[in-house]
Amino acid sequence: MAEITNPAITISNLSFHYTENSGVYFNDFNLTVFEGERFGLFGPNGAGKSTLISLMTGLLKPVSGVVTLFNEDIHAKCTRKLFGFVPQDFSLYDELSPIENLQFFGAWAGLSKKEITNRTTELLDILGLTDVKHKAVKTFSGGMKRRVNLAIGVIHQPRILFLDEPTVGVDIQTRHAIIEYLKQLNKAGMTLVYTSHQLAEAESLCNRIALIDNGQLIACNDIPDLLASHHEEDLESLFLHLTGKAFRD
Repeated sequence: MAEITNPAITISNLSFHYTENSGVYFNDFNLTVFEGERFGLFGPNGAGKSTLISLMTGLLKPVSGVVTLFNEDIHAKCTRKLFGFVPQDFSLYDELSPIENLQFFGAWAGLSKKEITNRTTELLDILGLTDVKHKAVKTFSGGMKRRVNLAIGVIHQPRILFLDEPTVGVDIQTRHAIIEYLKQLNKAGMTLVYTSHQLAEAESLCNRIALIDNGQLIACNDIPDLLASHHEEDLESLFLHLTGKAFRD
């Protein structure tokens, strides 16, 4: 990978809470993700991962502080086309086919009809959905729905792609295919921000990670450096070392 210098995401002095006395909160939280990174965000259940992604994508608004994408405030209109989001819960229309879903979300992203047609054909081929392109998504397996979900997230070729558990509930072949495609997108210049409970998968995909717990940043560095500094052999061991072994559900 080329030397990484330009910030893709900057979180400055972020504070957030759901209510005064409950829910995940962040207080004066700071984090930078650089352009071209495959960045992983990890932590126990309830640590604040999904909340932080919602703040980075503008779904939630901070009490104070700023989130910027390529130096643009996340709530500015111009940032909508800068990023794609592949949520854990399917963000698609079950009654529609893959083609119809991509036509809808492509138009919503502001693509022309020609761009939508070209991108739809390309994505259906890459993600192995061409043979079922006219079938209703509600008839699909979980793995097939994951692939449609991913296609929707990248149809407008965003500069940043947020991925929240993108391979949950899929078989090993689909998981491998999705991870390899994400690596291809990154090689072509797309910045990835990824969160998952699949730590072995994360170790294969990510080159730098952040661990958060109770809304606090407890570690952030390249994976080899983190493992070496804490004398651990893999991410699972590091995760348990830094966040403990007690039940967190």
